[in-house]
Amino acid sequence: MAETEKQTPNPMVEVEHFGTLPNGQPCLKYILKNGLGAELEVLEYGGTVRRFTLPGPGGQPRNVIVGPDTLEEWIANPYYGALIGRVGNRIADGTFSLDGKAYTLATNNAPGGIPCALHGGEEGFNARIWKVTPYFEGDDACIRLSLVSPDGDQGYPGEVSVEVIYALTPENTWRICYAATTTAATPVSLTQHAYWNLKGCAKGDCLDHSLVIDAARYTPVNAGLIPTGVLAPVAGTPFDFTQPRLLGEAVDADNDQIQYGAGYDHNFVLDHAEGEFARAARCTSPDGMVMEVWTDQPGMQVYTGNYIPDGMTTPEGPTVRRGGVAFETQHFADSVNQPAFPTVILRPGEMLRSVTEYRFPKA
Repeated sequence: MAETEKQTPNPMVEVEHFGTLPNGQPCLKYILKNGLGAELEVLEYGGTVRRFTLPGPGGQPRNVIVGPDTLEEWIANPYYGALIGRVGNRIADGTFSLDGKAYTLATNNAPGGIPCALHGGEEGFNARIWKVTPYFEGDDACIRLSLVSPDGDQGYPGEVSVEVIYALTPENTWRICYAATTTAATPVSLTQHAYWNLKGCAKGDCLDHSLVIDAARYTPVNAGLIPTGVLAPVAGTPFDFTQPRLLGEAVDADNDQIQYGAGYDHNFVLDHAEGEFARAARCTSPDGMVMEVWTDQPGMQVYTGNYIPDGMTTPEGPTVRRGGVAFETQHFADSVNQPAFPTVILRPGEMLRSVTEYRFPKA
């Protein structure tokens, strides 16, 4: 295309009715468009990204997000594409102590038969209706998602106010900006739980994707998928993605860590300095679709969709096991019980701020 024929950004945000919750409350869908072929569909329910459609290597539109189709299916299948909080990942035994007081949370997950609190509890942020406000910033199409988590919510202390911004840029980047404040000391660790298949949703498994992770260490876990506290080198293990490696190369390796997770379900300790915004990973499909993950978070959980079921209905067709891979930028699992890990404690007068980008470099 000649220089004079290049498209100019034309950002817009459209709103549609998507479904009705069991309590009769309607749920809206917001469609962010950059005017250059990229569209990000977001539900009020869970701040959930239902689809992210981009031009593929041949120019044809391709939805690279894997998840259910209808609102009823999103409710029945939690976490797909949703905002996760108040604390993402696992907390051992659903208990922690803070400033001399013990707290007990619901244990809603039990890998290896060992109970833990997962992704904020029985009704985490993924199961809430977020207040959504569309706006524009330069050529970026944006929405602001707001939520107030009351004191005692799911057992956590303090009232926490959360604001998350989704921005779709002309460069086909999905930028996520997190912010939170609290009225009392409390753990807060937010993330986004999108599942990716760069070949396209419902186009088979993701094991043929090539992956590079900018991490020389990871956090080994016990049979309950709780970190042991060790920051172990990836060298010589199935977790070494410091050079391009297929996700499927060692996903079923004879390795206790792989067996615990039924594949990859582990946190990688990112190489960049604490608080620095840097690349975390680069993932490439067999036909050359590229996604880069950039973040200022210290870790990234990689989960190869080991429990994605065969036959779940998506907007593009049925899923298969390992039909998507999650790259959850985060603090490490069970950080609230691991003093040596970067802290997840937010206190009054402080503000949590964090940025993650999913970038799709144009050819």
